[in-house]
Amino acid sequence: MRNVPLKSVDSLDRDVIALGTDYLPNTLLETHQHRRAQFLYPATGLIEVSTDDGEWVIPPSCGVWIPPQTGHETRMLDVSTRSLYIEPSAAPRHSKQCEVVNVSPLLRQLLLEAVDVPAEYDKKGRDGLLMQLILCELAKAKPLPFFAPIPQDSKLAKLCRDFIRDPKIDSLPQQWADKLHKSERSFSRFFRQQTGMSFSQWRQQVCLLNSLTQILSGRGITEIAFELGYNSAGSFSTMFKKQMGQSPSHFSMDALDIDRF
Repeated sequence: MRNVPLKSVDSLDRDVIALGTDYLPNTLLETHQHRRAQFLYPATGLIEVSTDDGEWVIPPSCGVWIPPQTGHETRMLDVSTRSLYIEPSAAPRHSKQCEVVNVSPLLRQLLLEAVDVPAEYDKKGRDGLLMQLILCELAKAKPLPFFAPIPQDSKLAKLCRDFIRDPKIDSLPQQWADKLHKSERSFSRFFRQQTGMSFSQWRQQVCLLNSLTQILSGRGITEIAFELGYNSAGSFSTMFKKQMGQSPSHFSMDALDIDRF
């Protein structure tokens, strides 16, 4: 089913409902939640998801698992999605937070096929088996670290969200410590307690996630590098390749090579 509102099919007696939706560029879906679990896959483009727990970026070849009743804000950047809405009792993943996971070539083809299945498909026939296979593939999908946690402490959380909107790799922990009236050492312990990451790890992760969005919006690598505070495009590219396994330019070309549906 394509471009069909979830509310029109949510009550169907089916464990899995597959919907395909085309969005205008830079569409923002304000905070909402679903009764069912959701697996959101960008067949094209890039998705940003924000919850109380953190920020996720979903690049090509990935999808995001959203547990049932999880409030989330979603920004669609030139996106056509393939979404699964799954009854909580049939959920193949049990994380209480969102997860970005790798979408294998097989899972991708299954997702593309699933949106052409009729709403009230035969649960014991071919279409029912297709949905069950999707659940099996989702259960074994590898989680990926495209995530920046947000602290529970309100003052630190505000600093983190401000940074996410304008990240700089040269931001210093002492600057953050001063704003929270802490010593740098005390701040570093506090930050790790709140996020599970060191400040430098978190800062780099946010810069990486921000760069993914900018690369896929067509901005130049050098421009991105200097805007993020790197001394050179080379130092930015080295970080990117270490984290992503490929250079920014190759990542951009891979994204452009993805077929549109």
